[in-house]
Amino acid sequence: MTLQVWAAALAVFAVLITADLVFTRGAEGLRAAAVLSGLWIAAAVAFGGALWLWQGPAVAGQYFAGYLLEKALSVDNIFVFVVLFASFGLPVRLQRRVLQLGVLGALVLRGGLIAAGGALIEHAGWIFYVFGALVLLAGVRMFRPGAEPGGGLIARWRVRTGAPPLLAALIAVETTDLVFALDSIPAVFGVTRNLFVVFTSNAFAVLGLRALYFLVAGSVQRFAFLKPAIAVLLVFIGIKMLVSPLVHLPVTVTLAAIVVVAGGAVAASLWRDRSPR
Repeated sequence: MTLQVWAAALAVFAVLITADLVFTRGAEGLRAAAVLSGLWIAAAVAFGGALWLWQGPAVAGQYFAGYLLEKALSVDNIFVFVVLFASFGLPVRLQRRVLQLGVLGALVLRGGLIAAGGALIEHAGWIFYVFGALVLLAGVRMFRPGAEPGGGLIARWRVRTGAPPLLAALIAVETTDLVFALDSIPAVFGVTRNLFVVFTSNAFAVLGLRALYFLVAGSVQRFAFLKPAIAVLLVFIGIKMLVSPLVHLPVTVTLAAIVVVAGGAVAASLWRDRSPR
């Protein structure tokens, strides 16, 4: 993509972020979160539609697969954020401020990681298979229960330094997102090596994270099957990357796998929650 295209995309994100910050100031409650989350999803879909008209269905399919994968993985962030905010005792007002700053910081950090990952793949092609192994390992690791990244370390740092809860929570959010990005960004490279598609799909998923958090945070424990479904998707993407020299799977297969596994997990979780016990 040309510099003009990148500049136009960044300008679009700047406008959307500004509109989000201006028009949602003071907007609270589940209804506001649902509307805002819906608007971010609509913006992501509209961007994908523009890509379809401009670059064709292949690139648009890669974008939608990357976006849905990142969206599913972002729910795992929400599990951790709920625990982090509870441990710091942050009220909702401060949670909104932390997530506003955290999302912007995450976008910058992920942009740097994507640029570095793209450069590594271009100049050392074998690193793609290292990424595949890391994604596969991340998926296997998710099947095992364990402590979530970031929280304990930041909590101990806060106690030692006397840092205010707002700063400690912001550092915890950025640290946690960085840890998750080290898994999720290589996974998106398993869908496409187009840096523009990798960045824009990541950006829309991350920018919609704040609204999604306030929409589902109160009921996140209901999605009992989502975490293993994410693990399955990471294992699938990791294997796909490792066997890519021998077996080529079209992006439609990847897109279908993401929709079926993630959608099936959400549906099964809701069905389980409604079933009589």
